[in-house]
Amino acid sequence: MKKSKILIIEDSKSTSVVLKEVLENEGRAVFLAGDGVAGITLARRERPDLILLDLLLPKLNGYEVCNALKRDNATRHIPVLVISTMDSPESVEKIKLCGAINFMKKPYDLDALLREIKRLLPPA
Repeated sequence: MKKSKILIIEDSKSTSVVLKEVLENEGRAVFLAGDGVAGITLARRERPDLILLDLLLPKLNGYEVCNALKRDNATRHIPVLVISTMDSPESVEKIKLCGAINFMKKPYDLDALLREIKRLLPPA
């Protein structure tokens, strides 16, 4: 059975490394990108089943990344889950307009995040 692939686009190393470990223990293949440009490149190359996207990123912010992914035929079908401290109604509205499937506030509850990932992905 093919492992589902998750791309984490997050500039906080500690956050992404912990999450990568947890998800790999659940049998997922995980890729990390530390900035928006690397995130788009990896998404195009790996075609992940799900993208976890932070909004405050170097080079390109999360909105720009999400817009770029949704404009690209190769990546537009990939669900994007935004995880950010920016949770104002305007931010959340803007995220939905970019085409993200859902939003979670940081700091997140790991169990809640894992439940959301399970809901968005085929079972591992």
